Amino acid sequence: MSNLRVIAGSAKGRRLQLVPGSGTRPIADRVKESLFNILGADVENATVLDLFAGTGGIGIEALSRGATRAFFVESDRLAINTLQANLHHTGFTRQAQVVRSDVFIYLRNQPAANFDYIHIAPPQYKELWIKTLQALDERPTWLKDEGVIVVQLHPREFTTVPLGHFELVDERRYGSTLLAFYEKRLTE
Repeated sequence: MSNLRVIAGSAKGRRLQLVPGSGTRPIADRVKESLFNILGADVENATVLDLFAGTGGIGIEALSRGATRAFFVESDRLAINTLQANLHHTGFTRQAQVVRSDVFIYLRNQPAANFDYIHIAPPQYKELWIKTLQALDERPTWLKDEGVIVVQLHPREFTTVPLGHFELVDERRYGSTLLAFYEKRLTE
C-alpha cells in the first residue's frame, strides 16, 4: 500500500505518511470510507480512542469529519513519529493527544474520559484484539453508553469472544479486512 489519504472533511485529500517497516497495517481507503459511511454523521463532535494507532489514519479521519478530540495510543517509536508528523500535516495537533504506551497498561487505568468510538487494530494473528476487548470489558466506562467499539482484523482471526458488558452487533467484511462492531449490552 503506497498511498494513504484523508478521504473526507476538512483535511480531505491530504496524504498521510506510512510507518517505516512492516509492523503496521494501515486500513485501506475503501475500508475506511465504508467504516465512516456506517458511522455517519455521529462522528461529528465525537471523542475517539485509537488503540494501536500506527499512522493515526482512523483518528485523523474522524477529526477531519468533525470529531472534537482523538486520543492515539501507540507503543512503537517509529509509529509515534509518523503519527505526530501526520497530525502536524493535517493540522490536528491541538485536537489530538498522543500517548506512547502499551495499550494494555493504558487500559488498566481508570479512564479520564469516556469515548464515543474506540478503534482497535492491533498486529495480526496474536489475539491482541481479543485481549483488548477483554481489557475494555473489565473497565466498560472507557466507552460511553451509546458508544461503539470497532475492531479491525483479518477475517481468519475472528472468533466469538465472551464478554460481560459488550456484545457484537454487526460485522462487515472487505476482502482481507473484517470490521466487527461492539456496543454495550442493553441489560446494564
